[in-house]
Amino acid sequence: MRTLRLGHWLAMALILPSAALFAQNRSPRTSQSELRLHIQPSPAIHRSVPAVVWLEPMGDTLVLSFTPQGHYTLLQKNRTFIPHLQVVPVGSVVQFPNADPFFHNVFSLFDGKRFDLGLYEAGSTKSVTFSRSGVSYIFCNIHPEMSAVVISLSTPLYAIADANNALIIRNIPPGDYRMRLWVEGALPTALQGASREIHLPPGNTDLGDINVPIATTATHSNKFGNAYDRQPTSPY
Repeated sequence: MRTLRLGHWLAMALILPSAALFAQNRSPRTSQSELRLHIQPSPAIHRSVPAVVWLEPMGDTLVLSFTPQGHYTLLQKNRTFIPHLQVVPVGSVVQFPNADPFFHNVFSLFDGKRFDLGLYEAGSTKSVTFSRSGVSYIFCNIHPEMSAVVISLSTPLYAIADANNALIIRNIPPGDYRMRLWVEGALPTALQGASREIHLPPGNTDLGDINVPIATTATHSNKFGNAYDRQPTSPY
């Protein structure tokens, strides 16, 4: 009996280190990364600024695909687009329902997706497929106070600024990325300057404050490139 017990303990002594070594080899060698940054508008303003940061993988860095999940909606109500800012995967269909008791004419003539939905009445809906990546500035050709932004991305690694202008992207595969930034009111040259190549090791990377000059006022033309007709007798 003692001989059997001694043999049992010797066998366990040989098996346990091997099992521990196998488990160690099976455990992940790297953890996920996290990216933090804070938008510092210039000149300094004491309010939140709509902003988005996203990461485009470079080299051998692999990330999950970012595919559309159903339809997205940009509601028109009380002469306002709701929500004002929306991030969608490339290929997404965005619906534009008109919940106002008058006509709207939604259009975008910028780099992201160019379209003109024409006049459509209350209670009707039109849709647009955002088939390429980019930033689409969206307006109504009748009501100059209406504006929205749709950012279509091919990467799921993005974050929208919170009320304190802070942005956090979590669960990032460690690797090399091109970081891109959009801040409402910032000039394209300022956004290009904020873009950079970064290497993200496992753990937390904090870029701190990123100063972005923004315009204090902004105006836009109608879809014909002309100033809006602000006549109070407008039937709309």
